[in-house]
Amino acid sequence: MTAAGRVCPLRYRYGAAAIANAEPTGAATLYVVGGLYGNRAALDALAALVAAEPGPVRICFNGDFHWFDARADDFAAVDRWVAGHDATLGNVEAELLADEASAGCGCAYPEDVDDATVARSNRIHARLKQTARGDDDAIAHLARLPMVRRYRIAEIDIGVVHGDADSLAGWRFGLPAIDVADTHEWRHNAFQLAGVRVFASSHTCLPVLRCFGAGRGRIAVINNGAAGMPNFSDRREGLVSRLSSSPPPLPSLYGTRIGALYLDALPLRYDHDRWLSQFLRCWPAGSAAHESYYRRILRGPAHEPSLAATRHG
Repeated sequence: MTAAGRVCPLRYRYGAAAIANAEPTGAATLYVVGGLYGNRAALDALAALVAAEPGPVRICFNGDFHWFDARADDFAAVDRWVAGHDATLGNVEAELLADEASAGCGCAYPEDVDDATVARSNRIHARLKQTARGDDDAIAHLARLPMVRRYRIAEIDIGVVHGDADSLAGWRFGLPAIDVADTHEWRHNAFQLAGVRVFASSHTCLPVLRCFGAGRGRIAVINNGAAGMPNFSDRREGLVSRLSSSPPPLPSLYGTRIGALYLDALPLRYDHDRWLSQFLRCWPAGSAAHESYYRRILRGPAHEPSLAATRHG
């Protein structure tokens, strides 16, 4: 089993207390956009969602906004768009900044992901890194990004991370780890150390919403999966997490409340044909990304909204 793509570098490990030390940013409505993956059509869909809101919206791209955008024009366009908003590093961006390649793509894939998939991800990242190194403005932008952010909406504190409460590439805010009893004590401690009632994450590429506790002690994790790829079987749309003091102006796929805070998963209905054209220009049949992701882009993963948001502990 290769280490590259599976290891979690020590530099990724910030610990939940780092979130407690972050200065909170106030907002009325926050969109957390994880896993854009370089999808330029999804940025236009995001702009349309924001335009439908009755009030101001703050956007935070919480990592992996680059991935399939290995053409220089696509990479530059995505990075300039993101640079106009809040963002955090994902493992993709962190490894674009790394001088060496021992961590590969930085995904820290668990053991149930096969070696061939890990190797393809490392090849995708190596090509993307060549593109990034030709864009000094993008590298300067990425170098300024933090690993975590903290927001306050409706008097509720929110920790925005890419992976989990402890690590940039942590998997404990994703399926199936979030439902495993062994993570309950870790999760309780993470919320206490971070001083938040909500975590918003992505990284694991499958969306999930889980609530725990009751009343003033109720807490939640919302993971949007991917903004730039399908998240459910036979659906061609991304997802963004909306956190707000008011209900969404458009229907959400699922959602909940934490005190006065609304948490919703909003479908991001990008132009599928435009996105597919962008993808295939860079990653034709036989390429690493085509082998790993083309089927998902067409048909979605084996996941359903009912699995994302039903079992609240």
